[in-house]
Amino acid sequence: MHLSDRIERKILLKAPRSQVWRALANAEAFGQWFGVNLAGKRFVAGERTQGLITYPGYEHLTWDVMVERVEPERVFSFRWHPYAIEPEKDYSQETETRVQFDLEDMNGGTLLKVVESGFNDIPEARRLKAFRMDSRGWDEQMANIEEFLNKA
Repeated sequence: MHLSDRIERKILLKAPRSQVWRALANAEAFGQWFGVNLAGKRFVAGERTQGLITYPGYEHLTWDVMVERVEPERVFSFRWHPYAIEPEKDYSQETETRVQFDLEDMNGGTLLKVVESGFNDIPEARRLKAFRMDSRGWDEQMANIEEFLNKA
C-alpha cells in the first residue's frame, strides 16, 4: 500500500477517554462537531446512519455512513464515499473508504487517531480530489472535536 491510499491524523485531547468516546460514538454529539444533523440517530455496528450535512455550502447533501465497529472507548469506524458532493451522481457502485478512530490514554488526556484508508480503490477520475478534500477536512475536524470538548 502506498502513501496516497490513506490519510492519518492524530491529536492529543485534554479530556478523559470517556468524554472523547462520547463525542465520537454518540451520534448526536458527533454531528454537532462534525457538521451533520444526527438528532435522534444512533451509531450501531452493521447499520447505516444518515443525516443532513449542516456545513455551509453543503446543506443539500446527505451524510451517509455504514457503521462498522463500535468498541467502547477504543475503536469507532465507518465506511463512506469520500467527497461525494454531487447530489445527481450515483456513488453506490464505488468502493467506500474506511474511517477509523482509535483512542488511547496519554499524558493525562486522550490521544485520538483517525485513519481514512482505501483511496486507491476510488475511481481515478476523482481519487486525487477526494484525497485532497478529505485530507483538508480531517485537519478541520480534528480542530472541531478539540473545540467541542473544550466547551463541554
